[in-house]
Amino acid sequence: MSDITGERGMERRLPKFFRRIDPAVATAFGCILLLLAVGSIYSTSFLSVEYLLQQLKVASFLGVIATGMMIVILLGQIDLSVPWSVAVGGMMACAAAAFGHVGEVLAIPFGILCGMAIGLANGVGVAYLRIPSMIITLATNAVAQGLMVVYTGGFSPQDSATTAMRYIATGFLVPGVPNAVIIWALIGAAAVFALTRTTFGRSVYAIGNRERAAYMSGIDTRRVVLIAFVVSGGLSAFGGVLLAGYASKAAQSMGDTYLLPSIAAVVLGGTSILGGRGSYLGTVAGVILITLLQSILSVMQMPEAGRQIIYGVVIIAMLLLYGRTPANR
Repeated sequence: MSDITGERGMERRLPKFFRRIDPAVATAFGCILLLLAVGSIYSTSFLSVEYLLQQLKVASFLGVIATGMMIVILLGQIDLSVPWSVAVGGMMACAAAAFGHVGEVLAIPFGILCGMAIGLANGVGVAYLRIPSMIITLATNAVAQGLMVVYTGGFSPQDSATTAMRYIATGFLVPGVPNAVIIWALIGAAAVFALTRTTFGRSVYAIGNRERAAYMSGIDTRRVVLIAFVVSGGLSAFGGVLLAGYASKAAQSMGDTYLLPSIAAVVLGGTSILGGRGSYLGTVAGVILITLLQSILSVMQMPEAGRQIIYGVVIIAMLLLYGRTPANR
């Protein structure tokens, strides 16, 4: 008993800032510093400003996708349709660009709307039909894959990204700062505001903690869940638009490598996989950590299978450390 009292007294003596730091977030930032140190051993340019900005640009694509994933995970749900939501967003944006000047203007919003349509199907299935999110999102992912294979005839898409898509992914509105990083910062700021300053954000945390209690308190839980999945689908598709602009064209497999990293980044940042707990700062740390880890594994020439194993181990480790709080449903 005295040990517990002593620990609480020591905690009270710490500055308020340190008492509010999430241990998972602090751990993630500590791992980032460790990876930077390890990376500098393999390459002397690893700590250069140019290289770090390049890593931030690469991280921004994952960051946009992980933002939507975080909102869904805060609900205690999961979105496994990310791979083909990303691909559909990029492919449909490029497809729209083939229809002249009007198509080029509408390419980006059209790609995002296609992703939102996938999210709408997921949200209706989870919120109104009460289908487990793991099942419905896997199903919509398979349907989206089939539709894109039919559309392309099984071959690589021939449509190219628009000038606007390439500019927002690779250009520099602010000298020295990639546009993709600015876009991620704006989306992140909007996410922080929505989650901390709006009724929607409070409802997301409430549903994640205990959905039945949230419903009994007057929250329209089905509408909140629906909106969350639509946002996730739209952000995944927007990530696909950015990737298509970065590569100047879309590819059928462009989203395959973003499912596990997006989940790992969210969980690594301290968001509970059971829902109801997590901060966007942690997701930012998780995204940067995953990106740096990918960079180091590339330098080490780690095969893709090895990377997937590492992501899985990371998720399991974070579940063991921070995700074993009983679910109150």
